[in-house]
Amino acid sequence: MRVWFITGASRGLGRAFAEAALSRGDRVVAAARDMAPLEGLRARHPDTLACVPLDVSNRAAVREGVDRAVAAFGRLDIVVDNAGAMLYGMVEEATETQIRAHFDVNVLGPIWVTQAVLPHLRAQGSGHILLVTTMGTGGGMASAGLYAAGKPAIDSLGQALAMEVEPFGVKVTIVQPGGYDTGLFTIGTTATMPDPAYDPLRAKLTEMWGDEAGSGPSTAAPVVMRLVDLPDPPLRLIVGSRSFDLVQQMNQARAEEYRAWEHLSRLAPG
Repeated sequence: MRVWFITGASRGLGRAFAEAALSRGDRVVAAARDMAPLEGLRARHPDTLACVPLDVSNRAAVREGVDRAVAAFGRLDIVVDNAGAMLYGMVEEATETQIRAHFDVNVLGPIWVTQAVLPHLRAQGSGHILLVTTMGTGGGMASAGLYAAGKPAIDSLGQALAMEVEPFGVKVTIVQPGGYDTGLFTIGTTATMPDPAYDPLRAKLTEMWGDEAGSGPSTAAPVVMRLVDLPDPPLRLIVGSRSFDLVQQMNQARAEEYRAWEHLSRLAPG
């Protein structure tokens, strides 16, 4: 019976992971800004689910929330840094307030959680941190550029973190899910004020993306359940068959672009 600490657990992937862990008999501390969506789940699992209201952008609140999580079940085994938000709009359109609030949640939030849980994981000599980013973290897309900018930051952070905590028996996996129907593009989205200059591009993007909402979050949960059972988990894991193929295509296109300009790169000795 392991103990999970999951941020952004009220909906989407976080909720799916919490439900799957509870169904296995594990204990879960579900952290989220809004506790209301978790009431039904708490009623069904009164002894194995603890709920902690938490704004991950507030460092002091994160430390307090993690301490409450440890107090609830005595330890932490699996930490899922899942809380996140979407800032939708062109880079030029975003205000300073929107940008700072976005990075407070998507970049600083996982850092605060990681800093808060590590003393506990080091003390017990074990633990597995899952940093939820997105597939193809090396690429950006028009209208989601600021969201895309934050995810590679956490990817790089995770790679460094894995090296730092390995001597303490702590594992790190960067979980890269694809386009699941998590509510990120609806209730999880802050939108910029549209500039008419970008209307043609918006129309093109709308046509390109279509109306498909993506697979249900519960379909990703079995992958994560298998992941946390591995004695030697991978540093990175793409979650989703279609996502895996898309990432391979993006990586191939990037490699071809590098090769096309190799002659220019090699003009410098560094």
